[in-house]
Order: sequence, then structure tokens, then C-alpha cells
Amino acid sequence: MSLPLQDIAEAFSLTAEKYDRFAEDHPNLSRMRSTVYAHLTRHLEPGARILELNAGTGSDAVYLARQGFYIHATDIAPGMLQRIRDKVELQELADRITIQECSFLELEKIENGPFDAVFSDLGGLNCIPDLHPVIDKLPALLKQGGLVAWVLMPRICLWELGWVFKGDFRFAFRRLSARGTMAHLEGKYFTIYYFTPEQVRSVFGPQFELLEVEGISIFAPPAESKNLALRHPRIYSSLCKLDDNLAMKRPFRAWGDFYIISFRFQHPG
Repeated sequence: MSLPLQDIAEAFSLTAEKYDRFAEDHPNLSRMRSTVYAHLTRHLEPGARILELNAGTGSDAVYLARQGFYIHATDIAPGMLQRIRDKVELQELADRITIQECSFLELEKIENGPFDAVFSDLGGLNCIPDLHPVIDKLPALLKQGGLVAWVLMPRICLWELGWVFKGDFRFAFRRLSARGTMAHLEGKYFTIYYFTPEQVRSVFGPQFELLEVEGISIFAPPAESKNLALRHPRIYSSLCKLDDNLAMKRPFRAWGDFYIISFRFQHPG
């Protein structure tokens, strides 16, 4: 699979510090992460060992380590990995977080396995048009009964469709393109691809049992939106309640900014 991995690594390295700054005082993003953590803890035993793909600046790894999990954090962006190292040292988490520079397309190089779970947050796996190369490597990485929990971007996002009313049809319908959407970050260009939960389920083999699909920020604003939660807390709270009631229900679970999909792995035979 030919992908501009070097460009992706450089772009996210350059934006690592900005990424952490943007997350500060961001109640909407914090709520989205809390939804993901609650999903994980429903399906994992305390003290589980988690392989995190696309670990970014380590926000998830640090939180999960503080909850008693053991994390092997991987990424291809040196700038992101350095942020993780700094956090691990500052918060004295070296006994719970290990770090490896590794692409999710080279999972045969992963150290410290097998794991109780393989986790990826906030659309890191949307950088590839086909999930097969990742899924094919999972059996060698997972223990019997291991969890796969991935947070992906679906093809429909209600908030983005709303841009039709502003006349921006290109942005409103960008996720519907079968060829993906060109993203621009720190002077680098790469393509983002979107998957429905049904598409994802279809590429997992029979040894993976679907557990849950949960929509994230369906009526609540997307991750890029910070101001609504801060300026209009009552409206934001009402939208969050709608999410809470509909996040597991069809078709709403596939209409958010993201969704988390989880599977239970059983070794054949």
C-alpha cells in the first residue's frame, strides 16, 4: 500500500505542541474522550495491557495508565512520540507506559505483545483506504478474548452536513467521496478516508465478534468546536443528552463526528 507516511509523520510532528494546546480547556473534546474511556472500561479487566495505535501526544495513554492499565504507545510521528516521553517522565509513568516508533502498517514489528486490547482513538486509522493490512496482523498481537476498540470517522456527520445551509457544499459532503478527502496540515497533504460501521464489520473475520458501535458527538458539536460548550453551556448540555440517548441506536450511531466500534477476538480452534 503506497501512502505518504513520511508526510503524515512530519505533519503531525509539527502540530504536536499545538494539538496539546488546543485540547486545554476544551470541555467538548474532554467529553468525547470520556465516552471512549467508558466504552473501554466496560470491556476490559483492571490492569489490562493495551497496544495503542496512533497514540499522538499520549493523552489517552496517560489517562489509561492512571486508571491502572498498561499501555504500549505507538506512533510514526517523532514529534508526537517526544510529547509522550515528556509526559511519561514528568508524571513518573515509565512503569505503565512503553513507547515504540512504529507504523500501524508494520505491526509485525510491535514489541511487548501479546495484548489484552488493540486501541486507536480519534480517527488515526482513517489515513488508509483499506483496513485489511491492519486487521490481518491483529491475531498475532491479541490474547484469547482480546478486545479491538477503534474510534473512526464515519461517512456521515450531521454537523458537517449542516454546512449546506452556509452554501459550502464541498465541505458538507466531503465524507461521502469514495476516493477520500484531501487533508492539509502544516504544509503537508494526505488523504483521509471514511468508513461506515458496516464497512468495518465486513472486513473483520469470523473470529472477531462485534460487541458495540457507539456514536460520538452526533448532535453535540465535533472535535474542532470548542466555543459552543464554553459560550452556550445550556444548549451544549441539551445536545449532549440527545447523544447519550441515541449513541447506541441506528442510524444515529453512524452519524457523528466519530464512532467507536469494538470486537472480541477468539483464536480459531
